[in-house]
Amino acid sequence: MSATSAVNLQTRTTRETVSVHRHQGDRRDHVHRSVGSKTTLPPQWNLVQRRAPVQDHGNARRNVDHHARGVGAQVLDRRVHGLNLTGGKNDAVPESQPRIDPVLGTTVHIVGGRQSRPNLPDNRSATVCPFCVGGLEAPAPYETRWFVNRWPAMDGDRCEVILYSPDHDASFASLGVDGIGRVIDLWTERTETLGARDDVDFVLVFENRGASIGATISHPHGQIYAYDHVPQRSARLLGPNGWAPTADERLVVVGNDTMTAAVPLAPVYPVAVTIAPRLRVGRLNELGGTARRDLASILADVLDRLDRLHGEPIPYMLWVNQRPFTAGFEDAWLNIEIVSPWRAANLPRYIAAAEIGAGEYFNPVVPEDLVVRLRELRD
Repeated sequence: MSATSAVNLQTRTTRETVSVHRHQGDRRDHVHRSVGSKTTLPPQWNLVQRRAPVQDHGNARRNVDHHARGVGAQVLDRRVHGLNLTGGKNDAVPESQPRIDPVLGTTVHIVGGRQSRPNLPDNRSATVCPFCVGGLEAPAPYETRWFVNRWPAMDGDRCEVILYSPDHDASFASLGVDGIGRVIDLWTERTETLGARDDVDFVLVFENRGASIGATISHPHGQIYAYDHVPQRSARLLGPNGWAPTADERLVVVGNDTMTAAVPLAPVYPVAVTIAPRLRVGRLNELGGTARRDLASILADVLDRLDRLHGEPIPYMLWVNQRPFTAGFEDAWLNIEIVSPWRAANLPRYIAAAEIGAGEYFNPVVPEDLVVRLRELRD
């Protein structure tokens, strides 16, 4: 019997029950499993134990239209109970399955279903864009919009798409303070709504901008992932003795009354800027009206400087670090990280073998030099 056949047989014959117990005063769940004599999957895969998902998320759950127009409708029809039933695939493996490396402890989400998602990173035609008004994901006019991702990285309606603007050719920076403010408002609402779910401990808002970064559709948009645990990096940044704004003025690029933007002391990427409130705030919903507008203003400023740094729009990754929805993170400090692999125009710095192999990085751009260049790009 082949290894694949053995796994399939083991999966079919496994008996498993899940019971969830909650510690008083702590939203972390402990999942205990009682199984038969055969394991579900080989033990060396060391699968992550996940929270039992809630059954109804109200407005967050969308009835998927299996007669949907456009790319991917056939793939959607093949999804049954979270399994990838595409011909030639191993049906014993769910489309989204977290595993932990048994030695390094690295969490890897196996997401075979995302191989079939649409890929239009260089699309300049609004007539075929699913995010433009009248498209598959935007049937009615909007200013900002969210919807559940049809090609999620995690099961259970944990992945959402955020549309910044109906303007196909806009960018986050070009929206201006008012437009960015509307996006922040939607970030805030979706963070709190997702975080209120019993099976969510951490919400990550993020954007991948540019085909070279991995954006599969060019229309301005971001995403949100709602995790049933707090990822390791986020836990270190937001936990006790975690991240706080730098006190080194040599690293500060710009600031306003309530916000500051600085280059990190030891950035992995050639271009890196972190934006944060001057006073400790844990999540976006804790920002008052003035502070939220100041955040929109400094985001517009920093993104504009980054687009002018090399004389053309820069590919970047942006994410929002917010206090998790579980105990132990009372001292978390809200911040937004923006990084780009470009060390010069159209010249990316690739993270290569020695860095991945050793876990230590070699950045050719001196952070203090980047600060000077960004300061000089003020209006």
